[in-house]
Amino acid sequence: MPDLHYEHPRLAALYDLACGWSEDRDFYLSLADGGPKSILDLGCGTGLMWDAYAACRHDVTGADPSRTMLDIARGKLHGDRIEWVECLSQHFRSDKRFDLIIMTGHAFQVLLDETSILATFAAMREHLARDGCIVFESRNPEIDWKARWNGGAFEVNQEGRVIREARDVISYSSGRIHFETRYHFPDEILVSKSELLFLSREEIERYLQASALQVEVVYGDWHRGPFDERTSEEMIFVVRKV
Repeated sequence: MPDLHYEHPRLAALYDLACGWSEDRDFYLSLADGGPKSILDLGCGTGLMWDAYAACRHDVTGADPSRTMLDIARGKLHGDRIEWVECLSQHFRSDKRFDLIIMTGHAFQVLLDETSILATFAAMREHLARDGCIVFESRNPEIDWKARWNGGAFEVNQEGRVIREARDVISYSSGRIHFETRYHFPDEILVSKSELLFLSREEIERYLQASALQVEVVYGDWHRGPFDERTSEEMIFVVRKV
Protein backbone atom coordinates (compact mmCIF):
# COMPACT_ATOMS: atom_id res chain seq x y z
CA MET A 1 0.00 0.00 0.00
CA PRO A 2 1.24 3.56 -0.67
CA ASP A 3 2.72 5.49 2.26
CA LEU A 4 0.36 7.75 4.17
CA HIS A 5 2.67 10.55 3.07
CA TYR A 6 1.34 10.15 -0.47
CA GLU A 7 -2.29 9.42 0.35
CA HIS A 8 -3.30 11.75 3.18
CA PRO A 9 -4.34 15.20 1.86
CA ARG A 10 -2.57 17.07 4.68
CA LEU A 11 0.70 15.26 4.01
CA ALA A 12 0.50 15.42 0.22
CA ALA A 13 0.03 19.19 0.54
CA LEU A 14 3.45 19.38 2.24
CA TYR A 15 5.28 17.55 -0.52
CA ASP A 16 6.31 20.54 -2.66
CA LEU A 17 7.30 22.50 0.46
CA ALA A 18 9.59 19.75 1.70
CA CYS A 19 10.77 18.56 -1.74
CA GLY A 20 10.79 21.71 -3.85
CA TRP A 21 12.84 22.58 -6.90
CA SER A 22 16.41 21.30 -6.59
CA GLU A 23 19.47 20.30 -8.61
CA ASP A 24 18.02 16.91 -9.51
CA ARG A 25 15.10 18.66 -11.21
CA ASP A 26 17.51 20.95 -13.08
CA PHE A 27 19.17 17.77 -14.37
CA TYR A 28 15.91 16.20 -15.51
CA LEU A 29 14.73 19.43 -17.12
CA SER A 30 17.99 19.64 -19.11
CA LEU A 31 17.30 16.20 -20.60
CA ALA A 32 14.51 17.75 -22.64
CA ASP A 33 16.69 20.41 -24.29
CA GLY A 34 16.72 20.63 -28.08
CA GLY A 35 13.09 21.08 -29.03
CA PRO A 36 9.66 19.71 -28.11
CA LYS A 37 9.56 16.13 -26.89
CA SER A 38 7.03 13.55 -25.81
CA ILE A 39 7.80 12.77 -22.16
CA LEU A 40 6.47 10.25 -19.65
CA ASP A 41 7.02 10.46 -15.89
CA LEU A 42 6.29 7.27 -13.97
CA GLY A 43 5.64 8.19 -10.35
CA CYS A 44 5.08 11.87 -11.11
CA GLY A 45 3.73 12.82 -7.67
CA THR A 46 2.48 16.40 -7.43
CA GLY A 47 3.72 17.26 -10.91
CA LEU A 48 6.38 19.84 -10.06
CA MET A 49 8.66 18.45 -12.77
CA TRP A 50 5.84 18.18 -15.25
CA ASP A 51 4.66 21.73 -14.81
CA ALA A 52 8.17 22.83 -15.82
CA TYR A 53 8.17 20.53 -18.87
CA ALA A 54 4.76 21.80 -19.96
CA ALA A 55 5.95 25.40 -19.63
CA CYS A 56 8.62 24.50 -22.21
CA ARG A 57 5.94 23.23 -24.62
CA HIS A 58 6.71 19.54 -24.26
CA ASP A 59 3.95 16.93 -24.64
CA VAL A 60 3.84 15.40 -21.17
CA THR A 61 2.12 12.47 -19.48
CA GLY A 62 2.35 11.88 -15.75
CA ALA A 63 1.43 8.59 -14.07
CA ASP A 64 1.09 8.03 -10.33
CA PRO A 65 -0.93 5.62 -8.14
CA SER A 66 -1.92 8.38 -5.68
CA ARG A 67 -5.12 10.21 -6.57
CA THR A 68 -4.35 12.72 -3.82
CA MET A 69 -1.02 13.66 -5.38
CA LEU A 70 -2.55 13.86 -8.86
CA ASP A 71 -5.28 16.19 -7.60
CA ILE A 72 -2.55 18.59 -6.46
CA ALA A 73 -0.74 18.20 -9.79
CA ARG A 74 -3.85 19.08 -11.80
CA GLY A 75 -4.11 22.37 -9.93
CA LYS A 76 -0.69 23.63 -11.03
CA LEU A 77 -0.28 26.41 -13.57
CA HIS A 78 0.01 24.11 -16.59
CA GLY A 79 -1.92 21.19 -15.14
CA ASP A 80 -4.61 21.36 -17.80
CA ARG A 81 -2.03 20.73 -20.54
CA ILE A 82 -0.80 17.46 -19.06
CA GLU A 83 -2.27 13.98 -19.40
CA TRP A 84 -2.56 12.50 -15.91
CA VAL A 85 -2.89 8.75 -15.44
CA GLU A 86 -3.70 7.11 -12.10
CA CYS A 87 -1.79 3.82 -12.06
CA LEU A 88 1.26 2.00 -10.78
CA SER A 89 4.32 2.29 -13.01
CA GLN A 90 4.22 -1.41 -13.91
CA HIS A 91 0.59 -1.13 -15.02
CA PHE A 92 0.99 1.89 -17.31
CA ARG A 93 -0.42 1.34 -20.80
CA SER A 94 -0.79 3.84 -23.65
CA ASP A 95 -0.80 4.03 -27.42
CA LYS A 96 1.80 6.81 -27.14
CA ARG A 97 5.53 6.31 -27.57
CA PHE A 98 7.85 8.68 -25.71
CA ASP A 99 11.17 10.34 -26.50
CA LEU A 100 12.00 10.50 -22.80
CA ILE A 101 10.76 8.36 -19.91
CA ILE A 102 11.80 9.35 -16.40
CA MET A 103 11.30 8.09 -12.86
CA THR A 104 12.43 10.76 -10.39
CA GLY A 105 12.51 11.31 -6.64
CA HIS A 106 14.00 7.84 -6.05
CA ALA A 107 10.62 6.36 -6.95
CA PHE A 108 12.46 3.34 -8.34
CA GLN A 109 13.20 2.29 -4.76
CA VAL A 110 9.53 1.76 -3.91
CA LEU A 111 9.60 -1.22 -6.31
CA LEU A 112 10.18 -3.84 -3.65
CA ASP A 113 10.42 -7.11 -5.59
CA GLU A 114 11.72 -8.58 -8.83
CA THR A 115 8.24 -8.85 -10.36
CA SER A 116 7.53 -5.12 -9.91
CA ILE A 117 10.96 -4.11 -11.19
CA LEU A 118 10.81 -6.26 -14.32
CA ALA A 119 7.20 -5.22 -15.05
CA THR A 120 8.18 -1.54 -14.74
CA PHE A 121 11.15 -1.96 -17.06
CA ALA A 122 8.91 -3.82 -19.52
CA ALA A 123 6.40 -0.94 -19.47
CA MET A 124 9.21 1.54 -20.02
CA ARG A 125 10.62 -0.40 -22.96
CA GLU A 126 7.22 -0.90 -24.56
CA HIS A 127 6.46 2.83 -24.49
CA LEU A 128 9.89 4.12 -25.53
CA ALA A 129 10.26 5.66 -28.99
CA ARG A 130 12.89 4.24 -31.33
CA ASP A 131 15.63 6.74 -30.40
CA GLY A 132 14.31 7.60 -26.96
CA CYS A 133 15.96 7.17 -23.59
CA ILE A 134 14.98 6.21 -20.05
CA VAL A 135 16.45 8.00 -17.04
CA PHE A 136 15.98 7.14 -13.36
CA GLU A 137 18.01 7.17 -10.17
CA SER A 138 18.53 5.02 -7.10
CA ARG A 139 20.55 5.69 -3.95
CA ASN A 140 23.94 3.99 -3.65
CA PRO A 141 23.59 1.22 -1.04
CA GLU A 142 27.25 1.61 -0.04
CA ILE A 143 26.37 4.85 1.75
CA ASP A 144 25.25 4.48 5.40
CA TRP A 145 21.68 5.71 4.92
CA LYS A 146 20.55 4.40 8.30
CA ALA A 147 23.01 6.67 10.09
CA ARG A 148 22.09 9.63 7.88
CA TRP A 149 18.35 9.25 8.26
CA ASN A 150 17.80 7.97 11.78
CA GLY A 151 16.65 10.70 14.14
CA GLY A 152 16.33 13.29 11.38
CA ALA A 153 14.22 16.35 12.24
CA PHE A 154 12.88 19.01 9.87
CA GLU A 155 10.43 21.89 9.84
CA VAL A 156 8.11 23.03 7.08
CA ASN A 157 6.38 26.40 7.03
CA GLN A 158 2.91 26.11 5.54
CA GLU A 159 1.23 29.50 5.25
CA GLY A 160 2.63 30.65 8.57
CA ARG A 161 2.13 27.33 10.38
CA VAL A 162 5.21 25.33 11.33
CA ILE A 163 4.86 21.58 10.87
CA ARG A 164 7.64 19.53 12.47
CA GLU A 165 8.81 16.27 10.90
CA ALA A 166 10.81 13.57 12.69
CA ARG A 167 12.18 10.43 11.05
CA ASP A 168 13.29 7.19 12.73
CA VAL A 169 14.74 4.12 11.01
CA ILE A 170 13.02 0.97 12.27
CA SER A 171 15.26 -1.56 10.52
CA TYR A 172 17.82 -1.81 7.72
CA SER A 173 18.90 -5.22 6.48
CA SER A 174 19.22 -7.19 3.24
CA GLY A 175 18.97 -4.01 1.20
CA ARG A 176 15.66 -2.94 2.75
CA ILE A 177 15.08 0.02 5.00
CA HIS A 178 11.92 0.55 7.07
CA PHE A 179 11.37 3.95 8.63
CA GLU A 180 8.63 6.10 10.15
CA THR A 181 8.08 9.81 9.68
CA ARG A 182 5.98 11.67 12.25
CA TYR A 183 4.32 14.91 11.20
CA HIS A 184 3.48 17.21 14.11
CA PHE A 185 0.61 19.52 13.15
CA PRO A 186 -0.79 22.00 15.68
CA ASP A 187 -3.90 19.82 16.09
CA GLU A 188 -2.72 16.26 15.34
CA ILE A 189 0.22 13.93 14.71
CA LEU A 190 0.26 11.79 11.57
CA VAL A 191 2.66 8.87 11.09
CA SER A 192 3.78 7.58 7.70
CA LYS A 193 5.48 4.16 7.49
CA SER A 194 7.82 3.61 4.55
CA GLU A 195 9.87 0.85 2.99
CA LEU A 196 12.55 1.24 0.32
CA LEU A 197 14.75 -1.23 -1.55
CA PHE A 198 18.45 -0.50 -2.09
CA LEU A 199 19.93 -2.42 -5.02
CA SER A 200 23.53 -2.26 -6.20
CA ARG A 201 24.48 -0.95 -9.62
CA GLU A 202 25.23 -4.52 -10.73
CA GLU A 203 21.82 -5.79 -9.59
CA ILE A 204 19.98 -3.00 -11.40
CA GLU A 205 21.99 -3.56 -14.57
CA ARG A 206 21.13 -7.28 -14.48
CA TYR A 207 17.42 -6.42 -14.36
CA LEU A 208 17.87 -3.98 -17.24
CA GLN A 209 19.73 -6.55 -19.32
CA ALA A 210 16.97 -9.10 -18.68
CA SER A 211 14.51 -6.47 -19.96
CA ALA A 212 16.43 -5.91 -23.23
CA LEU A 213 17.56 -2.47 -22.05
CA GLN A 214 21.15 -1.21 -22.23
CA VAL A 215 22.88 1.23 -19.89
CA GLU A 216 24.44 4.12 -21.77
CA VAL A 217 25.99 5.79 -18.72
CA VAL A 218 25.67 5.86 -14.93
CA TYR A 219 26.29 9.23 -13.28
CA GLY A 220 27.21 9.66 -9.65
CA ASP A 221 25.78 13.15 -9.15
CA TRP A 222 23.42 15.68 -10.70
CA HIS A 223 26.31 17.44 -12.46
CA ARG A 224 27.02 14.32 -14.54
CA GLY A 225 30.08 13.31 -12.56
CA PRO A 226 31.22 9.67 -12.85
CA PHE A 227 29.78 7.11 -10.44
CA ASP A 228 32.14 6.06 -7.62
CA GLU A 229 30.86 3.09 -5.66
CA ARG A 230 32.63 4.25 -2.48
CA THR A 231 31.53 7.89 -2.37
CA SER A 232 28.67 8.65 -4.80
CA GLU A 233 25.27 9.08 -3.16
CA GLU A 234 23.38 8.67 -6.41
CA MET A 235 23.30 6.13 -9.22
CA ILE A 236 21.70 7.93 -12.17
CA PHE A 237 21.00 5.56 -15.06
CA VAL A 238 20.62 6.65 -18.69
CA VAL A 239 19.18 3.69 -20.61
CA ARG A 240 18.19 2.83 -24.18
CA LYS A 241 16.72 -0.14 -26.00
CA VAL A 242 19.09 -2.88 -27.01
